[in-house]
Amino acid sequence: MDRKIILSTLAAAAMLFIGIMLLLSILPDERAGLRLYPWDVSRDAAGNTRVFDLSIGDSTLADARALLGEEGKINLFQNPDGTRTVEVYFDNILLSNLKADWILTLDVPEDELTGMYERGLRISKTGSGSRKVKLDPTDVERLATAPIRILTYLPWKSLEPRDIAGNFGEPAEKRTETSGVVHWLYPEQGMDIARDADGGVVIQYLNPAEFDRAVAPLPAPAPTGAASPAQTPADLPTAGAD
Repeated sequence: MDRKIILSTLAAAAMLFIGIMLLLSILPDERAGLRLYPWDVSRDAAGNTRVFDLSIGDSTLADARALLGEEGKINLFQNPDGTRTVEVYFDNILLSNLKADWILTLDVPEDELTGMYERGLRISKTGSGSRKVKLDPTDVERLATAPIRILTYLPWKSLEPRDIAGNFGEPAEKRTETSGVVHWLYPEQGMDIARDADGGVVIQYLNPAEFDRAVAPLPAPAPTGAASPAQTPADLPTAGAD
C-alpha cells in the first residue's frame, strides 16, 4: 500500500478517536449531578429506610447496580451457626464525591438459599470460619430482582465523633464493645454507625422493624464505668473476606 495512503488512514483513525473522546467528555454523566449522602436518611411511604435513593426492602440489586454503575461481586455465605446470606460487594465506589465500599445483603427466602448452596460451583473458607460459595451463573442472574435487606456503607475516610454528630446528629444511644468499637444507634432511621478507635467507620442501614433484632447481640447499655461483654452484630457482613 502506498505510504501516503497509510499515513492518511492512520491520521483519519486518530482524528476519529479524538472526536469520540471529545464527545464522551461533553456528554452528561448520569451520576455527576447526584447529591446522595450517607447522612440523608428518610422513610418512604411504607415506612422503609431510604438512603442513596434506595428503599431498604423494596429496591433491588438491579436498582443498586443502576445507581453505582457496577455489577458487584456476589457470593453466598454460610455462617458457623448454619445461617446463610447472599452479599454483593462493591469496592472503590465514588458517589457524590465520597469514596466508599458498599455491601448489600439481599433478602432471599431460606429454601432458595439452600438450593443455591447446593448448586454452588466452589466453596472456600473465610478467616471468620464462614463458608463462601461461588454461585451458579443462573442463580446470579436471578438475584438481580432480589430486594436489599441491609445496605452497609464503608467510608474510606476516617471520621471523628464530631464528624458523625455534625452530619448524622446525636444518636438515640451508644453501645461500646470491649474492643473499643462504639456503636451510634439511630433506631428511627434504621441506622447503626460503628466506629473503632482509629476512626474507621462501618454504617449499616436496615428497616426499623428489624433494628432491634440486628443490634440485640451488642452489649446492653452499661452504667458509667462498667464493662460490657465483647460481642458483634449478628448481621455484620462478611463480603470481601479472604
